[in-house]
This record gives sequence, C-alpha cells and structure tokens, in this order.
Amino acid sequence: MISLLLVDDHPVVRDGLRGMYTADPRFEVIGEASNGTEAIAKAAALRPDVIIMDLRMPGSDGVSAIRALAQRGIPSRILVLTTYDTDSDVVAAIEAGATGYLLKDSPREELFRATEAAAQGQTTLAPTVAARLLGRMRRPSSGNLSQREVEVLDLIARGSTNREAARRLFVSEATIKTHLLHAFAKLGVNDRAAAVAAAFSRGYLAHDHGD
Repeated sequence: MISLLLVDDHPVVRDGLRGMYTADPRFEVIGEASNGTEAIAKAAALRPDVIIMDLRMPGSDGVSAIRALAQRGIPSRILVLTTYDTDSDVVAAIEAGATGYLLKDSPREELFRATEAAAQGQTTLAPTVAARLLGRMRRPSSGNLSQREVEVLDLIARGSTNREAARRLFVSEATIKTHLLHAFAKLGVNDRAAAVAAAFSRGYLAHDHGD
C-alpha cells in the first residue's frame, strides 16, 4: 500500500482526492496540508511514500516546499497536481525535484498510474507538460549557459557522477540530467565529455581550479 500526503489549499480538492484514493486499496492517505510550510512539517513527521502537491498556495508555495524537502533529505516522492502548465511553473517544479507533473483535469486512472510510478521513482508528465519541456529543449538557444548548468558541468569535470552531483547540489538526479541536456543543446554536443570540453574552450570552466 502506498502512503500519501495530500497538499492543497482548497479543502474541497483535498476531500475529493482523499475520497478517490481511499476507495482504492492500493493507497492510504496518512495526512493533509494546506500550504508548503505545513507540507514540510507533515512530510518530516509522517514520511509518506508520495506527496500529492499543489503549486500555487498562499504563504509557502509548492515549489518552495519541494526544494525544502529535497534539501532536508526527506525521501518522499513528489507528484505535482495543479491547474497550471506554464513554462515557469513546470520548469521550476521539475528543477526543484518533483518526480511527476499532472494537471487537475487528469482522469482518475491516469492519476493513480502516476502515483504508483512516482512511488517507484519513475517520472510521469501530463502530455501538455511533456510537450512544453520538449519545446524548450528544441528552441534555439542563445548559447549562454545558466549558472546552475555551469555548476553541474564543473562537478562533472571534477569526476562526479549524476548522482553525486545531485547530492552536492541538493536536487534530484533527474534535475541533473535535465541541466545536462540543456547544456548539451546550448553547446551543440551529445555527451558529457564533449560538453565539459566545450565548456572549458568557451571559458565557462577554468583549467587550473581545484578542490
């Protein structure tokens, strides 16, 4: 049975989710929260398998909560369930460490499948969300690496694996892969070694730096 924490500022939404999940023997709702601050406290105390997280809430929002949970090392997987699929919402949630991202109009069985996938550490994205992420990756870039992309490449250049880089930067391994893919696209390369070489040649990384 997969234990769940429901996080949404609307009681009616939480009631609806609780009713859906508790009617299915695969799931157990062990707690609820109405904002990000409550979510962090409940997650730390209850250690649910999966947190169903809304993004836009008064006070501490979902993305801040996701980031804080990752920094505290709380192992719960996070499935974002929101009304919004804008680029800023999607990218911020994924980069903060969300395992999956669904919209509130998703069919019940799709939500259940995504919850099971999240519990196993697998990513599920709503079709429109996946399309937005692909669109961002395929969009022509100015070629300038972001500060976080440089940080990731710097760790890779020092010999870190994706997992080690994720631990050093307090993000998920999937987030590291996303940063690398963005860097590959901007640098016009297809692998880690070529990306590091290109970053050195373009002055993003210094040859003489050490730990």
